[in-house]
Amino acid sequence: MPGPEDRVGGGDPSAGEITGVWRLASFHDVDAEGSTREGPLGPDPTGLLFYSAEGHVSVTMMRAVEPRGPGEPPAERPARSYMSYAGTWRRLGDQVVHTITVAPDPGWIGTDQVRDLTLEGDRLTLYGDALVGRPQRRVLEWHRVTGAD
Repeated sequence: MPGPEDRVGGGDPSAGEITGVWRLASFHDVDAEGSTREGPLGPDPTGLLFYSAEGHVSVTMMRAVEPRGPGEPPAERPARSYMSYAGTWRRLGDQVVHTITVAPDPGWIGTDQVRDLTLEGDRLTLYGDALVGRPQRRVLEWHRVTGAD
């Protein structure tokens, strides 16, 4: 469990660069051979990522949903249509570490999820290993939310 000295970057002055709210722009997988394929949430996922200045993180992502008219039955959903977790975060150079305290899978709780990151203006790209399924690299691109986006 991180101590107070590890909160918001563990002493990394660049930690504040990622605080705020981010909207998911893309999510895809890369296998061991370098082939890219659609991520588990389909071709057009949606989601929000929150990094607080106090060191808390929350991420929610889901498969895009087609709007339904009144009285229409709900659409069939794939088993993996929603992902989320929350906890604390700290920045370590070109990585961010999420320590999970709330998750749908009890096996995730208490784990450190290390993400390599690149930050270019208002675009944050996180790279990490899949928590479920076959071994692969996940690539998530987030765009900073400004104003009432």
